[in-house]
Amino acid sequence: MLVCGEPSGDLLGAQLMAGLKQASDGDVEITGVGGPAMGAEGLKSLYPLDTTAVMGLREVVPRIPAILRRVREASDFALLTRPDAVVLIDSPDFTHRIAQRLKRIDPTIRTINYVAPQVWASRAYRARKMARYFDLVLALLPFEAPFFERYGLRSIVVGHPVIERAARMTGGTGFRVRHGIAADAKLLAVLPGSRTSEIRFILPVFRDAVAKIAARVPGLITVLPTVPHVAARVRAATQDWPAPLVLLENDDEKYASFDAADAALAASGTVTTELALAGTPMVVGYRVGSLTYALASLIMNVRYITLVNVLLGREAVPEFVQSRCTPQNLSDAVIELLTDKGAALHERADLDEAAVMLGKGGEAPSLRAARAILEFVGTNRPSP
Repeated sequence: MLVCGEPSGDLLGAQLMAGLKQASDGDVEITGVGGPAMGAEGLKSLYPLDTTAVMGLREVVPRIPAILRRVREASDFALLTRPDAVVLIDSPDFTHRIAQRLKRIDPTIRTINYVAPQVWASRAYRARKMARYFDLVLALLPFEAPFFERYGLRSIVVGHPVIERAARMTGGTGFRVRHGIAADAKLLAVLPGSRTSEIRFILPVFRDAVAKIAARVPGLITVLPTVPHVAARVRAATQDWPAPLVLLENDDEKYASFDAADAALAASGTVTTELALAGTPMVVGYRVGSLTYALASLIMNVRYITLVNVLLGREAVPEFVQSRCTPQNLSDAVIELLTDKGAALHERADLDEAAVMLGKGGEAPSLRAARAILEFVGTNRPSP
C-alpha cells in the first residue's frame, strides 16, 4: 500500500509503482492514495489529494478535521486489508500520522518511509521518534542513512528518484513552435508551487517580479505549469499577468518548457531539483505566513532551503526567503540570468555537479527503492 499527500509525492509514487512492477515482473498488487500520476500507473486512490496538499498554519488549521479523517480512512483501509507493507511517501505531517496510528493499533503491520523529513536540518530528535513507528527508511541523500541509523532506525540509501525525470527534460524547440514562441525570445518559467498556501503567499510576489522583469527584458514570454487541484486559483490569479503567459497542466509540456526556458523563477521544492536536471538556471523564492516562519526559524539549523545549495554547501542558486523574497530582489537576480550568459553558464555547471551527487548516471533510484521494499517484505514475512 502506497500513500502520498500532495502532487510531488504523487510523481514519486508513480515512479515507485513502475519500479515495483518491473522488479516483481508484474507480480505485485498496489493499493493506497495518490493523484493523477499514480492513477496513470493503475492506482485506484481511496480519495483525492485536495484535502491534504496544504502547508502553513493558516491553511492547515482549518483543515485539521478533514485531514484527520483522511488519516483514519487510510489507516483503517490498511488495518482491514493488511498489505505486506505500507509505504508512506513524503508529506510527514500527514503520512507519519498514518504510520503512528497503524503501529498503535497493530504493531505487526510493517511501515516504510519513502522521502523522510529533513530531520537533519531541524529537530533531529524526531529521528528517534520515527524509529517507534517506521520499520525502514528509504533515504534519498547519501548522508541521511548514517544519520537515521544512529537513532536506531534501519535505513537504505536509494538515491533521489527525481533524477529519473532527466530524460523527459527535452523537446524545448518543439515547445516553442507549438506555442508560437520565437527561438530568440526570452522565455521565463514561473513556478510558484503546488500548494494552496504557496499560490496565496508566493504567486503575487512572483507576479510583481515578472512585471519588473518584463519592463527591462523586451519581448519576455512566461510559462507557468500548474496542477489540477490549484489550476482554477492560478487562472484567477493570473488574469492581469504583466507579460504574455502560457499556462500548462500537463507534465510532458511542463518538462518541455523547462528545456525551452532561458531561466526559471521557482518556489523551493521538488521542482528546483527538476530544473537542475534540465540545466535551467533559476532563482528561488519562498514565503509562508509570519507565524509559520517565526516558528520554523526557531528550529532550523541549515543555511539553505534549496537542495542544490544544501548539497554543494554554497549558494549556487540565488535564494530569497520571507522578507528577502521581494519583487525587486527576485527580478534583479532573474534579469542577470536572462542577460548575462556567463552567469547562466556558471549556474548550469553548478546544477550539473549537484545532479551527479543526487545519483544522475546510475541505476534508477525508484527501481532500487522497489527492490529494497520487496527484499524487506520477503525477509520479514510473519511465520505461518
